Amino acid sequence: MSEADVPGTLATRVPGAPNELPLEPRLRIGVQTMHRRSEPASAPWLPTIDELQTHVQLIDACGYDSLWAGDHVAFAIPILDPLLQLAQAAVLSRRLLLGTAVYLVPLRAPGSIAKMVSSLDHLTEGRLIFGIGVGGEFPKEFELCGVPVNERGSRLTESMEVLRKIWSGRPVSHRGRHYQFSEVAMQPPPRQRGGPPMWCGGRSDAALARAAQLADGWISYVVTPAMFAESMAKIARFAMECERRMTSFGAAHLLFLRLDDDPAEAFRAANQCLSARYAMDFSKPTRRYAALGRPADIAAQARAYYHAGARHLILDFVGPYEDRDRQIERFAADVMPLIRDLTQG
Repeated sequence: MSEADVPGTLATRVPGAPNELPLEPRLRIGVQTMHRRSEPASAPWLPTIDELQTHVQLIDACGYDSLWAGDHVAFAIPILDPLLQLAQAAVLSRRLLLGTAVYLVPLRAPGSIAKMVSSLDHLTEGRLIFGIGVGGEFPKEFELCGVPVNERGSRLTESMEVLRKIWSGRPVSHRGRHYQFSEVAMQPPPRQRGGPPMWCGGRSDAALARAAQLADGWISYVVTPAMFAESMAKIARFAMECERRMTSFGAAHLLFLRLDDDPAEAFRAANQCLSARYAMDFSKPTRRYAALGRPADIAAQARAYYHAGARHLILDFVGPYEDRDRQIERFAADVMPLIRDLTQG
């Protein structure tokens, strides 16, 4: 009998899955992005320490579980390095889990990543979740980093193997397609034994297979609850096919969100923000994938993702930056009570 079969542990059946993925019973709620400015904008962006302090402490005081940062080297809008932001946030909250959603591993050498993430795992006192992905939507950042965009999948897969080796703290060697080294030991190893949990992003079958075979969890993005459930079933099937037995598995969804008593106004504000962020007309994805409208509408969306298998909702409060703190407070006051049966499991 595995740990996943023992009553009272993490085992939870995923609807439609051919076997069990060991999920937490309760839903955890996090917030995506720290330093941010309103979009569209043209003035210089000068983020401040006070701004971050207010933001992190508000999220902590409102009872959220985690704080996340995204990653790009070159993007359509200004964005700061996520690992540096999380290191700053770790000083301001001793309770919140901290994570990347997601870090674009193929843009960097895995040895450098291993050192930075190991250091961050210590600076967060072991509260780090390392969400990772391949990227590719912005090919120019691959050009900037000297990485062929068509190698991003193989580089991520190999980097995960390299990171596991280096995080052992022992002298290790590697001979792969992209990276080679001999008898290297990195000290100190991460605070969390074996390294922080690696949760893979991505929607393709290749990405889902990678999550099933190599990762500690999966982070979804721009999928509906039905698509989430289908992907979780695929992950379970891929894990069964490779005979992998897991005692825990993280299942997260990054959800665009805009609260407003007028659903049309919620859509307008969300779509303006997202269209500027991704430098395209985002109206169709906004309508399909974002949670928009009244507290009851948002709670229903959260509940749908939970029943599809999500155990971490990472909320990206979209719209004018100046509204974000009010949105964070309103979700805590008006939506969290409607899903308390899920979050206090």
